[in-house]
Formats: sequence, C-alpha cells, structure tokens
Amino acid sequence: MPYRHATHAVIRALACSLLLGGLAQAAGVRPVLLGIDGEFGLDNSTSAQAVELGMRTAVQEINAAGGVLHGRPLQVVVKDHRSIPARGIRNIQEFAKMPDLVAVFGGRFSPVVIEELPTLKAIRLPFMAAWSSADAIVDNAMQPNYVYRLSLRDSLAMPTLLAAARRRRLERVGLLMTNTSWGRSNAAAAERALPKLPGMKIVGTSWYNWRDASLVAKYSQLRAAGAQAIVLVANDDEAAVLVREVAALPKAQRLPILSHWGVTGGEFTAQAGPALQQVDFSVIQTFSFYKADPARVKRFLASAATVSNVKRIEDIQGPVGVAHAYDLTHILARAIDLAGSTDRRAVRDALERVGSHRGLVKDYAPPFTPARHEALGPEQLLMARYRADGVLVPAQD
Repeated sequence: MPYRHATHAVIRALACSLLLGGLAQAAGVRPVLLGIDGEFGLDNSTSAQAVELGMRTAVQEINAAGGVLHGRPLQVVVKDHRSIPARGIRNIQEFAKMPDLVAVFGGRFSPVVIEELPTLKAIRLPFMAAWSSADAIVDNAMQPNYVYRLSLRDSLAMPTLLAAARRRRLERVGLLMTNTSWGRSNAAAAERALPKLPGMKIVGTSWYNWRDASLVAKYSQLRAAGAQAIVLVANDDEAAVLVREVAALPKAQRLPILSHWGVTGGEFTAQAGPALQQVDFSVIQTFSFYKADPARVKRFLASAATVSNVKRIEDIQGPVGVAHAYDLTHILARAIDLAGSTDRRAVRDALERVGSHRGLVKDYAPPFTPARHEALGPEQLLMARYRADGVLVPAQD
C-alpha cells in the first residue's frame, strides 16, 4: 500500500515522536526540533508527506544511534501551508519562536518558498529545500545565505529536458508553463540553455493558470506553431488534465510530453487514469530507488518500515522528496553536532563544514560549501516513465 497522507502509519510515527520527546523531557533531555512546512492539506498532493517520510526515517536512524549533541533526540514538528504563501509565512514565524528548533524543511511549491524568503532572511532561520526547484530559492541575495538545497534547480532541469528531446530528434519544442514564479523560472532557464544545444528551437511558449479546467487549446497552439514535443512545467492536477485531453486526440496529434517533476508530487497517475498509457510522457528526476546502491536501499526500507507502511520500493510515492529529505536530515544532524549547540547561526555555518556523507542519493564530498548551497548537480539527473501500475521507473530512451 503506497505511503499516503492521513495513514495510520503517519499517526503512529507522530505518536512515537511525541512519546520520545516526552520521555526525553521527563529525563531532563530536551529534543532538538526540526520543522517541516509543507502542502499537507492540498487535495491530491503527496509531496509534503514524502518529505516527512524521508525526515522521519532518517530521524529514526539518528535517534537509534544516540541522537545529536551527546544524546538529545531529534523530533519532527509539522505545519501545513496548503500551498498558500501567507500560511507558509505564518508557519515560518511560528517555527522561529520555538526554542531548540534549528531548521525548517520545505515542500514542493517554489512560489510559497519564494514568498517566505524575506521572513527567513529577517529571522535567520536555516531552511532546507528538499523538493522546490526555482533558482531564486537559493540565489536569493542573502548574506549569509540561510537556504540549503538538496534538490533539483530549474537551470539544470530545463537543459536536461531539452537535451532529452534533442536525443530523440525532437528539435522543435513548445513550452507549456504554469503562470507562476516557478513557471517563469523555467522559461528563463530554457532560453538560457538554447545556445548550448545547436539545432534546438523553442517554437512558442504558452501559459496557463493554476486550476485551469482545460489545457488542450494552449497545447494545440504550440502544435500548430510546429512543435514536435511539449516541455511541460506543471503539477499533478493540471498535468493530468492535459494527459487526458491529449489522449482523446487522434493519435497523429499526440505529441511527446517531457515534464518537470511537479507531477510526481501528487495523485497524478490516478487522475490521469488509462489515458497516461496512451501518451508519450516522461518526467525528469534526480534519483531512482531502482538505480541506487542496493545495500543503502535495503537499509532505508528497513528503517522506513518502522515509521510507515512502506516495505517495498513500489510503496513509495514521491521518491525524490523521500530520498532528498532523508539525506538532508542526516547531513543536518552532522551539522548540529559540528555546531555543538542548537544555535541557528552556528548550525547554518556548520552546514558549510560537513566534510562528507555517504547518502542514499549520492556520496557528498562535501554536501555544501560557503560558495555552493546546492548539493546536487547535473550528473544526478535522469528521465523516468510511469509503468502501467503507476510506478515511476528510469526511462530507457
């Protein structure tokens, strides 16, 4: 059974976390708090739950090994912004008032994180970006920078998507973009990538709004402009609408769709239904459990089974969010020990001094430096496809 929001497993994990924190406080040992500010209450979304699963799995391992700061357990504190920036800002402000809270992990939605940046800057709270990809999240002009990302960034995503189209001789592409800061980030990144991809041409860019009931007219405009493929920036809801509409077209009018990864953060396959297998649809990823080191995957699954109902790779929804948050939590724990306290400025500085970490996604050496707050690079990127059973696997083309 896939990991979903409001599962008994999450309730049990939260109960265990609260019990651990209560026992620690009863024994005179205060837990070290890690916040997560995510889109838990958004219909059909599973991305915040994926980040939470990665965090809780790592926390279980860290606490079983003795915690941080010579015996203090880590404890996860959850807040829901429902993809609404104002709620996210309020959550950040509330997190900042919590003693012993050292950092906040973010969810999938770049526009929410971008709106939170001035607040994060003002209160100097370390922010761990485990999914959101807009360049501006890290390229934020903070001095010092309190944002650390272990995730994709748009200026890497767009060249990879365009290059994947080029390998398939699909050299005239149309961009179908969400009309948000995330969409604009990707449109700019695609234009910057073109000079390094001779022969590639963007024949047009169409913009849609969140919750649009139909995208086929904008798709048809790009096809009429000569597009051989569509590069899509969308979340699960709108992408599912597009897939259903394209599948309803005559086969000769169904263009390949190469998608950014927002679609993987929700119930996309259920919403798209059988239409998904009638459309040539691929999606960018930074990680696949199917390509990871088997011993590390086995260890992760054993730990995940203690905090959720995940037992197999096939049970994991939003695999990139899970894996990113898992590695990022372990790296943050190392930084807390290096800092020697829960002082947020000291933890921020220590994140730049973690020398190496053998993670699930990769070996980090180092994860971050004073000049680089991005933990992943182009070598981690791959294209994936959905199998008929809805499981995301590495693409063969």
